[in-house]
Amino acid sequence: MGLSYLWTGSINGIKLQLWATWIFYVVLIDLSDEVANELALPLERISTEMVFRGLYHFTVAYNQGKASDPVSYFTAPENQDLAVVKVLGPKGKKPPLDLSPFPGKRGLTSGFQP
Repeated sequence: MGLSYLWTGSINGIKLQLWATWIFYVVLIDLSDEVANELALPLERISTEMVFRGLYHFTVAYNQGKASDPVSYFTAPENQDLAVVKVLGPKGKKPPLDLSPFPGKRGLTSGFQP
């Protein structure tokens, strides 16, 4: 969000940068929530980072006259390559519990022979 570097050393400048970052973050979360509502998905399924990165693409499309609303831009089927919806992993499939003396190293023996 741009807080890696401080623009100034004065306390007032640091406070200004913090407030600007928080305000931008709140707007980004609100935009992500609107995208989730439009797609009828929970907010947890929307990648806030990809919405942030997609704002550049929306700005280019807006300047070319191809888009006017960011929510409809992010939810359009032709813009699925922006990956604003997180891909679900396999449900309920946990790796089997490995109780061997050297977990993760298959084929090795501990040297102990009964």
